[in-house]
Amino acid sequence: MEQDAIPAGKLAAAYLKIRGKRAELKAKYEEEDKQLEAQMDVIEAEMLEKCKAENADSIKTPEGTIMRAVRARFWPADWDAFNKYVMDNNAIGLLEKRVHQTNMAQWLEENKGNPPPGLNIDRKYTCTVRKAK
Repeated sequence: MEQDAIPAGKLAAAYLKIRGKRAELKAKYEEEDKQLEAQMDVIEAEMLEKCKAENADSIKTPEGTIMRAVRARFWPADWDAFNKYVMDNNAIGLLEKRVHQTNMAQWLEENKGNPPPGLNIDRKYTCTVRKAK
């Protein structure tokens, strides 16, 4: 061990102190952000009413242009039926392009030596610190 090395206990203590401060800051931010978001929701409802009353999709003002648009979201009520439809209709494009991390890790564990073609894997060591009891 080097002479100038910082003891592991001091490193753990510093890490925990910083993590605690970050959690404190995050909680404060999230509470303040929630309040601001609620205020914006009230204002947005008013702007939507103005657009509806004027039958307008946009209202230009000196301060900025209010724009109204329809936003749609989609999700299956029955995943099995949806998955069957996707497969039967070769409609893979209806799905997002991302890999389920936990399921892929399990697949790779169960199928050693048989990774899907074109799969990139990035593994690296990380450190975490558990608070002493």
